[in-house]
Parts: sequence; structure tokens; C-alpha cells
Amino acid sequence: MPDATIRSILDAVPLPAIFLGEGDRIMGLNARAEALFGTAEGRPFITVIRQPTVLDAVAAARAQRLPQAARYLAKDGMQDVIYAVHCAHVEAGPATGILISFEDVTNQQQIGQMRRDFVANVSHELRTPLTALIGFIETLQGPAKDDATARARFLGIMANEAQRMNRLVRDLLSLSQVEEMERVRPDTRLELTDLLRSVMRTLAPLAEKSGGTLTAQMDTAPFFVEGDADQLRQVFGNLIENAIKYGGRPPAVQVHLTPLERDPSLRGPAISIDVIDNGPGIDPVHIPRLTERFYRVDGHRSREMGGTGLGLAIVKHIVNRHRGRLRIESTLGQGSRFTVVLPRVL
Repeated sequence: MPDATIRSILDAVPLPAIFLGEGDRIMGLNARAEALFGTAEGRPFITVIRQPTVLDAVAAARAQRLPQAARYLAKDGMQDVIYAVHCAHVEAGPATGILISFEDVTNQQQIGQMRRDFVANVSHELRTPLTALIGFIETLQGPAKDDATARARFLGIMANEAQRMNRLVRDLLSLSQVEEMERVRPDTRLELTDLLRSVMRTLAPLAEKSGGTLTAQMDTAPFFVEGDADQLRQVFGNLIENAIKYGGRPPAVQVHLTPLERDPSLRGPAISIDVIDNGPGIDPVHIPRLTERFYRVDGHRSREMGGTGLGLAIVKHIVNRHRGRLRIESTLGQGSRFTVVLPRVL
């Protein structure tokens, strides 16, 4: 058993902690460390952790009597867990040795990586139209300066690229606002049938322009939810517009509204809204990632259609804010079904 001084030191540490005595033998560990490493008291430290960076930090802390830091990589099932390791030389009466604590920084690492990926993606998305704009400006200032035909064509392309950047900035701002509001549940009572029909009326010309159809299958009775009207219009507008743009040729898009007595995932009455297209379908390997920022099944086609790669990420966060569920089903060659399930107010 570790003496009382060592035990009091270990119990005061709010992280997994180990105390090493002479010869780097474990003199004690707190309950959090036992949960991580098992019963290890009395064993040489090297039999518990063999990673050189941690062993080097312990040796340096003992030799220099200065705090040292390292990283420890562990496995929790299939997931890697990253710990920040802090080693300090301690002298407290008979308790002389090295105190080691382990701080789980996995989430911090993941958030940092997501931030880096996000910046890289935004930079890439902006670089392409900016490069095109710079190229056309240089051409108009030089070889095509007096060519009216080329000037008109290039200005049209430049306008498209500028609009593309504008859409990206708009969607980035929208995503930021939605993420900021996600924890605040909306409490305005809304009638969903009229809202959905209003969105469909707005997008009907787009379907007609594509030579396709946009049809509804919904009850005439009113159905109520607690929600943000503008955000829900954004959700259904995005899903229906995607179905028209990326569906079959010509597109045949159906919108179904179905009341549910009880949805198991919401544990109560709900409303299911399905947006169904007749497109080529989506390979199942892509479905889990469709709501990631900038993830595209077909990047070239998405950009041609004016997509920013942020629409479904925005949809996901809005649905989460409404305490709902977003479900995606698709079979190659048989189209796709995007379902939003929202809690229903009776």
C-alpha cells in the first residue's frame, strides 16, 4: 500500500495519476489511473507504459528535477486516445519521486484537425475562382483588351466565378449562425403543411425549367411543430432544390408529409417529411459523410450546379436544433430519399 502522503497527493489529482519511486517502480496510482492501466502498484513503470517519449520524459524529470511533457497514445477499442502526459519531480517527506498525470486531449486534437481541414477546404474553394478571375483580368488587360467578343465572354465567366465566391461566403456565414444557435431550441408554434407548400411553390419554376415535375403527397389537415420558420424553409428548400438539380433527367421529385403517432428515436408524436428523387442514386459508402462540410459525391458536377458543399451540413445543424432527425436512404440506379423527422405539437 502507498503511504498516506503519496495517497493524498494522488487523490488530489483530478486526472489519472501515477507516483514513481526509486528505480521507476510504481508506488501508487489513483482510481482513475487504475481504470486506465489496471492494478499496477509495485510494478516497474516500463512494464505498464513502453512508449519511448513517455519514458524519456520521466527520465528527464528525475535527472533535471524540472517538469516534463509528452504524448501517450492508447487504444480504446477501435479508437485512438491521445493523452498529454505531465511529469514532475516531487519531494514531500518520504514521498520523493515522480508524479505523472494523464490528460485526455483526444477531442482537442480532433477539433484542431477539423479546424485545419476547414481552413484548407475554404482556401481551396476560394482559390479556384480567384485564380480564374485573376487570369481573366490579366487577359483583359493584355491580349484581349481591344477584343469586344472575348471581353463579353470573359466578363460573363468572371461574373459566374464571383457569384460562386459569394454563394460560398453566404453559406459559410449561414453555417456559422446555425452552429451558434444549435443549442437554443426554437419555441415558435408553426403550421408545417403551409410552410412546405410555400417552399414548393418557390421551387416549382426550377423543376419546370428542367422539364420535370415537383409533386406533393400530404394531408390537408394542419400539423404543428415548434420551429424557426426561416430555418425550416432553408432545410426543405435545400433538399428539394438538390433533388431537382441532381435527380433524374427530367427530374421527378416527390414530397411526402406523414404524421407519426410515435417515432422511436424521438419517443413521441412526430412528422416525417420525405423528399424523393428519381436520380442515379448514391453509393452507400458516401452516405455517412454527406453532411460533412465540403463533402461531395461528385465534386465537378456539384460545382457546375453552383453547389458549395455546405448545404447538407447546414441542414443537419438546423434539424439538430429542432431536436429532429435527418435520415438518408439511397440505392444506385433507384434514386434517393432524404427524410426529416420533427417532433409534433399536438
